[in-house]
Amino acid sequence: MASLSTHVLDSGTGRPASGVSVTLERLADDWTPVVTAVTDADGRVRGDFPAVAEGVFRLTFATGDWFAAQGRECFYPFVTVAFTVTDETHYHVPILLSAYAYSTYRGS
Repeated sequence: MASLSTHVLDSGTGRPASGVSVTLERLADDWTPVVTAVTDADGRVRGDFPAVAEGVFRLTFATGDWFAAQGRECFYPFVTVAFTVTDETHYHVPILLSAYAYSTYRGS
């Protein structure tokens, strides 16, 4: 089983994005919700995701709600990142976020 974590950094302010709702889903015949978590004060979801077997997953970040709660506009109401788990290592899937852009990578 592999472990998962994520981190959201607001690159517009250079600060962690605390309070972002993140939903983990697994692809079977269709996308099946696994769990929804919220980023902590450091912008991280660490132990809230269950261990997962090999397969295709996606994380959906509720960025529009997060920006709206701060009284800020944004272009992307959701950021969805799909990825493949192929072994039993740790998968860290962070996003760098601003109101009009985002990027992601496989972290460590």
